[in-house]
Amino acid sequence: MKISRVTPWAAGLAAVALFAVPAAASAGQQPAAAPENPTAAAADPYSAYTDYADYYAGAQGKTGPALKSALHDIIKTQSKVSYDGVWNALKVTDQDPANANNVILLYSGRSQSKATNGGGSNDWNREHVWAKSHGDFGTATGPGTDLHHLRPEDVTVNSTRGNKDFDKGGSPVGEAPGSLTDGDSFEPRDAVKGDVARMLLYMAVRYDGGDGFANLELNDQVNNGSAPAHGRISLLKQWNQMDPPDAFEQRRNQVIFDVYQHNRNPFIDHPEWVNSIW
Repeated sequence: MKISRVTPWAAGLAAVALFAVPAAASAGQQPAAAPENPTAAAADPYSAYTDYADYYAGAQGKTGPALKSALHDIIKTQSKVSYDGVWNALKVTDQDPANANNVILLYSGRSQSKATNGGGSNDWNREHVWAKSHGDFGTATGPGTDLHHLRPEDVTVNSTRGNKDFDKGGSPVGEAPGSLTDGDSFEPRDAVKGDVARMLLYMAVRYDGGDGFANLELNDQVNNGSAPAHGRISLLKQWNQMDPPDAFEQRRNQVIFDVYQHNRNPFIDHPEWVNSIW
């Protein structure tokens, strides 16, 4: 079910990638990557898109568990990307709006060349915001490759974050100004606290024990280890409110919908639904 109007930028990118990711792709297909440097961008790549009514029709008027269930039924219909395909997808979804040759790193906030992806100490790699050990899904196609929680990040910072839950406090993280960490938690910089919260909230709704994967849930603790849980929900709710969706996050959601997975993060479109569920 398509949204009635999309950004001119996303519409152009969708046209570029038309043959790479067919809209009717099945869950078992592995879409090819979109071009690294799309040339179809409009002058204003962040033009507003407005109408989600059709996409979210099944969720309207619901609250609590009924709303969570309805959103799950909506967003579980998606195409899937291979783990190798995530590299090129992130070069599009996280493109620096001021420099089409770069991506913006999530925790670091640094603009870095798309070409420097890899495993070296100053490269960027694929950060699983919902730590892949929390539910033991690894890099399996599904939660392990879901673009709604995968972001570019400096290799060293990614290692520092590891599989820690999110909480407040700790020591400054080198190469990630404004981020803090201690022995059992990680606090991202203020500018992306809401982004992190909404990515985790998406995962808790999208993966509910179907698809052969664990039922991912949020709780209010740290040290969740390999349990299919992430924390802390009370803090994530605060972050969702203090850092509402911005143009970068909204554009990213739209590109994932139009070009890659054809599903949306509902908490970017409707951040108020967080308190309606949790």
